[in-house]
Amino acid sequence: MPVSFPPALELSLDLLRCPTCRTRRLSPGPGALHCPVGHTFDLARHGYASLLTGTRATSGDDADMVRSRDRFLSTGAYAPIRQAGARLATGTVSERATVVDVGCGTGYYLAGVLDQLPGARGLGLDTSVRALRSAARAHDRAAAVAWDVFRPFPLADGTVDVVLDVFAPRNPAEFHRVLRPTGRLIVVRPTGRHLAELRGQVPRMVVIDPAKEQRLHRALDPFFEPMVTHRVEYSVSLNRLDVLDLVAMTPSARHVSRADLDDEGLLPDRVTVSVLATAYRPR
Repeated sequence: MPVSFPPALELSLDLLRCPTCRTRRLSPGPGALHCPVGHTFDLARHGYASLLTGTRATSGDDADMVRSRDRFLSTGAYAPIRQAGARLATGTVSERATVVDVGCGTGYYLAGVLDQLPGARGLGLDTSVRALRSAARAHDRAAAVAWDVFRPFPLADGTVDVVLDVFAPRNPAEFHRVLRPTGRLIVVRPTGRHLAELRGQVPRMVVIDPAKEQRLHRALDPFFEPMVTHRVEYSVSLNRLDVLDLVAMTPSARHVSRADLDDEGLLPDRVTVSVLATAYRPR
């Protein structure tokens, strides 16, 4: 039986371009998207479209990471980050904006923006099919597409009002290409104080490079001008299961063994959340 066409994807269909042809629009068909010369891209029964071609990306979250992320985000521990991103994203755009979340994960942050813009539509891009299953259900106006941030986006030029990038890799040239001249890029990234208590106690957790902020500015500067930056920092209490999920949902999950976490005395019950959220405008 053909997969029914997701209503949220239909809302954003005019944005999409064939990733093979690069310029041709995609049209809906039974269980697939088609371009005029015959390239076809399947719709998953979970509600997302797969536009990835050739070699598949391998860096996306696996099933365990996605389950941990869903559980942790449902606690509300990162709600202030979501609120900060949404405030920056909605401050200068109309309620009928187009929002693209790059490296969207489960769609948590995209849904937060769409909640504040009743007429907006959203599109989440991610390599993880497990995460996209959640992203496709995150909001009734949010579509989800499998795509790799490091490739040219399957999106038309100058059609996006907000590009959202939260704890995700970046492609400044593509961000600039798809944004309208009046659009905004919102980048949320951790400071060196983020989860400091956890990083200090758990061996082999991924550390934050002190030069990361300078690299970000060098990469974005040819394309974007910073407008405003907010520091979001607070302390949050976590139980043991929350901490395990927090570690398991990050890249540290690939480096930290279960043995590293088995000592209950090792895990802090309170951690510092510290991020910078910046709104940029295109140059």
